[in-house]
Amino acid sequence: MNGSGNGAALLALESVGGTGVPLRELALVGLTAAGITYLITSLVRVFAVRAGAVAVPRERDVHLIPTPRLGGVGMYAGVVCAIALAAQLPALNRGFAYTDEMIAVVTAGLVIVLVGVIDDRWGLDALTKFAGQVTAAGVLVVMGVSWYLLYVPFADIGTVVLDPLQSGLLTVLITVTTINAINFVDGLDGLAAGLGLIASIAILIFSLGLLHDQGGDVNYYPPALITTALAGACLGFLPHNFSPARIFMGDSGAMLIGLMLAAASTSASGRPARSAYGTADLFTLLSPLILVAAVVFIPILDMVLAVIRRTRAGVGFATPDKMHLHHRLLELGHSQRRVALLIYLWVGVLALSVAACTLFSPLTVAPFFAGGLLIALAATFAPRLSRRRNRAERDRSLATR
Repeated sequence: MNGSGNGAALLALESVGGTGVPLRELALVGLTAAGITYLITSLVRVFAVRAGAVAVPRERDVHLIPTPRLGGVGMYAGVVCAIALAAQLPALNRGFAYTDEMIAVVTAGLVIVLVGVIDDRWGLDALTKFAGQVTAAGVLVVMGVSWYLLYVPFADIGTVVLDPLQSGLLTVLITVTTINAINFVDGLDGLAAGLGLIASIAILIFSLGLLHDQGGDVNYYPPALITTALAGACLGFLPHNFSPARIFMGDSGAMLIGLMLAAASTSASGRPARSAYGTADLFTLLSPLILVAAVVFIPILDMVLAVIRRTRAGVGFATPDKMHLHHRLLELGHSQRRVALLIYLWVGVLALSVAACTLFSPLTVAPFFAGGLLIALAATFAPRLSRRRNRAERDRSLATR
């Protein structure tokens, strides 16, 4: 991943396993998270119904029947069990020996899930929920998950070493923004879980590249473990949540996904070893920030447009409406399942392309990225094009009569 070797790639992920990266153990951790999440979520669904944590359809909702929430509890259980297993595996436990980042993620995750459970059951106002998000982000900062370095590519500034206050504020800002971006987009069966799966895989690929490049440095285990556990939890939850959903993850799950994505991105992105790449390789220096932006681009775009839309309408930015991205895609003529798959496609193209650029030359990835964008555009507007074609054929048929 240094400047001279970036054009030839990192030999693909098979070679990663031979350079101090325990792929089999990571796979076991991911499968454990998936299995535990899948099993526990069934129990959580029964509990949610009895506890009254049920989402009753509203005018802006796309589901038609009351559906239990609290799915985030099952996901958190899967994450905790997976991380506990990793701590016992000889190939992975050294990732716990010299850093508290994994404990920080579990602790901050507990805070955000508790906030989400209260909101799912009784409801919270926007300010109280925001305070809970800041508290969870603050736990990450206090326990050592922070952006230590920031690369500024203009004005010959280069790499900036952040002081504790700057580091903490930047970390809280990124974490709270990511939490709300995922929470904003969670309005369709399977959408947030699928996005969490894709985004965590993208950051995992980047983390494996870091591990390969650093020869299995123990400091680079946390982001790989965090994203592996999150990917497994999202995968285990999807069978319960894909349309038609039998349970919603609720704010407890959506905010957990956002928190863990932010934690993994922060853990993988602000480390001093990045300076070893050399200032000539601008893309490699910027790739962590680009990756963070790519994995949450679609959710954040939806969130920003919602804030602008609601501000112009003279209502609070947290006021719900039925004009999110998934609502607009439904209006184009897509089914709920196709909308979820379309957004998966868009996020996958963006996030996985950036992640691939950390393993291969950007010039090698560019044709696949362009092809992915064209496929995503064609799939997005297919219903409209089909209606136009059908209308034209109908008009021609009438004209020939």
